Amino acid sequence: MEPVADVYPAPNGGTRGTGGGLRGEAGIHRTPRGNERLMTVLTALGADDLIAGFRDRSVSPVEVANEYLRRIDQHNGILNAYLTVTADLALEAARESEARLTAGAELRPLEGIPVALKDNIALAGVRMTAGSPFLANNVPDTDAAVVRRLKEAGAVVLGKLNMHEWALGATGVNPHFGPARNPWDTDRMTGGSSSGAGAALGTDLTVLALGSDTGGSGRIPAALCNVSGLRPTTGRISGAGVVPLAWSFDIVAPMARRASDIARLLSVLSGHDPNDPMSVDVATKQYGEDDLDVADLRVAVLSGFFSEDLESEIGDLVAGVGTTLASLGAHVEPLEIPGIRETLSALTTMLQAEAAAFHAERLATDPTRFGASVAERLRSAGERTAPQYGSARQIGRIWKRRMQEIMRVYDLLLCPTCAVTAPRIGDPNDVAVTRALTRLTYPWSLTGLPSISVPAGLAGGLPVGAQLVGRPWEEATVLRAARAYQDATDRHLRRPDVGDQVTGSE
Repeated sequence: MEPVADVYPAPNGGTRGTGGGLRGEAGIHRTPRGNERLMTVLTALGADDLIAGFRDRSVSPVEVANEYLRRIDQHNGILNAYLTVTADLALEAARESEARLTAGAELRPLEGIPVALKDNIALAGVRMTAGSPFLANNVPDTDAAVVRRLKEAGAVVLGKLNMHEWALGATGVNPHFGPARNPWDTDRMTGGSSSGAGAALGTDLTVLALGSDTGGSGRIPAALCNVSGLRPTTGRISGAGVVPLAWSFDIVAPMARRASDIARLLSVLSGHDPNDPMSVDVATKQYGEDDLDVADLRVAVLSGFFSEDLESEIGDLVAGVGTTLASLGAHVEPLEIPGIRETLSALTTMLQAEAAAFHAERLATDPTRFGASVAERLRSAGERTAPQYGSARQIGRIWKRRMQEIMRVYDLLLCPTCAVTAPRIGDPNDVAVTRALTRLTYPWSLTGLPSISVPAGLAGGLPVGAQLVGRPWEEATVLRAARAYQDATDRHLRRPDVGDQVTGSE
């Protein structure tokens, strides 16, 4: 099947540069010739502001889509965030939204809002590679369940995003399609596996993004690129039409620059799907409509394992998130939880064993088409025994029970997302880098608890993320705290200086 849209493969090359300067929302570059329409304002706005602009006709969906496509064309050659840009599909959807506005139709929840998809999420008629040459010519006939929901809500799909090969890795360095590059320093990783989502959001190349999160694949790039990423409760969002990594732990991850936008996105995506065996039939709501009062929340700032072996400044920056929540009225106190280290090996065993099962035939018949790192992980996973998997399952059950007891006392847990800032691309010690990136996200994947990474500030000019972890199915509380924190601070508004060239018309 041929793609239905004109798609533009994203180049892997381009001139390398380094970011470092800050550009907040107030630091907007004016267009030439004295034009007062500040085009980069559009790409600094969140979904709520864009919807309001569409409603009062101060801005149009087509104008927004064109500006995002312009920015992608300007920056993607360096960042390699997009593997495929679906310009025609995006403009068609934007024109549909424009026509609805002209006709006075009621605005849908994501009317005219640009979104981009990790390349393991099916978009009908558009290539989906999962970051692998095995699927280089794969064009799905149908949309993933989450894509159908996006389209029904009026979203404008800009394209498919780069990712770690088969989502089996935390660095985002893909040997087949090239690495996505961190906009804060393009010699550094975005983290993965949702690497393109981190790079695109961190450079204002989309408003919303869908990644996936198994062991931290949405939260890690969010932390390293100064954006927000949510791992919902396992079973909250359908995974039908998403290429799996490990069936027991996979979940689609809403990502955005603001927690308020994640709340809007989660409201659209949540819901039971009988076509996904992991989907759970639980109540959903319109997230983000509750107030920002956090005075009733008990928040534990995790110490011990979660404060050890951190790069300089990370601990202090994350503690600052707790200080902000306390200033807003939350009851914040320290807590040490024993038995964390066992959870890391348990999740590694189960995750890699399930990945090896999914890829067993490919690994047996054509192993050379895997990248070296992924092939080694799969071979190693294939050597794990049934007793090892069974023991890991038991460790997971014990850990879940322990967390159930702790979460009877606390509404939220606070800890760093990653123990390090963005490592350099090409770091030869892939195993050590992966462990440093995942060791603080793995425990929450094992429990299936909802957790969000939000920007906590900069350490040495590079972003640091803080995780807020909540009770099962209580994404509303997690998002309320994240929104309140972001309402009181501006860390999530900081952007790297990527040399914007703004254009406009009289």
